[in-house]
Parts: sequence; C-alpha cells; structure tokens
Amino acid sequence: MEIQWWIWLVLGFGLIVLELVLPTFFILWFGIGAVVVAVIAWLIPTLQLDMQVLLWVALSSTTAALWFKLLRKKTADVRWTADTAIGEVGLLTQTVSEFHKGRVRFQKPILGNEEWTCIADAEIASGERVRILAIEGNTVRVTRA
Repeated sequence: MEIQWWIWLVLGFGLIVLELVLPTFFILWFGIGAVVVAVIAWLIPTLQLDMQVLLWVALSSTTAALWFKLLRKKTADVRWTADTAIGEVGLLTQTVSEFHKGRVRFQKPILGNEEWTCIADAEIASGERVRILAIEGNTVRVTRA
C-alpha cells in the first residue's frame, strides 16, 4: 500500500487545527511530524509506508521531547513565605489603632489571603497605605508606608 505525500500533509494540518480546538499542547507535535513526513515523502517518492510511519513516530517524539525538555521556558515556583511578605504595601480598609484591630487589603494574595487583620503601634486612618512589619500568627503588624 502506498500513501501519497499529500495525505500526510492533510493529516498534519488536521492535527494542527485540532490542537487549536483542544488546549492540550501535545497534538501539535504529531501534526508537525506529519507535515515534515509529507515534505520528505514528496522529495523521496519511493519511500515505503513503514518507513513513513517510522519517520512520523520518530519526528513526533523528537519534537515533543525537545519542547518539553529543552525549549519550554522553565518558570520558577514562586511562593510567599513570611520573610518575603515583610515590606509589602497594602491599603488599609478599616482604621487601626494601638488597641483596635483593623483590616488591610493587598493587590496580590499574601500567604493565600488578600485581606488580613492588622495591628499597629499608632492610629492609622482607613484608606492609607501601610507596610507589613511582621506576621504574627494570622495577624500582620503594619506601619504607615
């Protein structure tokens, strides 16, 4: 049985279009492999079916492995710790004083929470920007920013 080069081309573009519909980011490499096999089969018309399939498997596996092992940008796993949260600035949503707890909201969650109960050594009015001095349990100690 002989498969024409254009069948590989249609299969390749079909897999690439399927990748646009399904957000797997894995089918793409099989589509690229099929397109490359189509070009090779067009250049070498005597290439047998078993060699075409073997090329397709090898090219697809190679492109997928290259992407996932070498070319994909590695993102660092950034996690908040109490030490890295010190110095972050937030907006006071509830007035805080020496004997009254307030509430502070941050733009990005700190240790899993956007809004924290806070304490301060002096009175700070609601709406002011404050900076974290320390994390004491589930409460943050703040001062004016």
